[in-house]
Amino acid sequence: MQNNIEQAYDEIFSCCTYSHLKTLDEVPNHGVVAEKLPHGSIFFTTKHIKMNHVNLIGKLTSAPRFYILPSGRKVAQFTMATKETFLDQEGNTKNKSHWHRVSAWGRWTQVLEELGTVGMDMAIEGKLTTRFYKKSGEKRFISEVEVNDLIIM
Repeated sequence: MQNNIEQAYDEIFSCCTYSHLKTLDEVPNHGVVAEKLPHGSIFFTTKHIKMNHVNLIGKLTSAPRFYILPSGRKVAQFTMATKETFLDQEGNTKNKSHWHRVSAWGRWTQVLEELGTVGMDMAIEGKLTTRFYKKSGEKRFISEVEVNDLIIM
């Protein structure tokens, strides 16, 4: 079934539009069970597709901090900045920076120990995770990107 979903995504996003189709029933689904969707939605043909996937390309903005957990696993935590470019209402180009909290496990800790320097360009692929801790009896939440793959550019 996963292969069918991937094929459906490939076809949907490779041709960019299905504006020539008259009904949702005409959208190719490659064997994926289709459901009636809200009028006008042509991108998803299954009810239960859910993803937690993050891709970021930016700069390392803090030196990685390394911790060894009680279980013996090593984790690296750092921040990374990405830039968004957009046009304002007058048509002027504007830039907006976003900072992301990132954690890396396993082999990526060794890579970051050896090569991780502030200001380097990097691309990461991972998932968004949320965890909590207690500080002074107060529960605090942190959302961060957990690295699955990392490319130094």
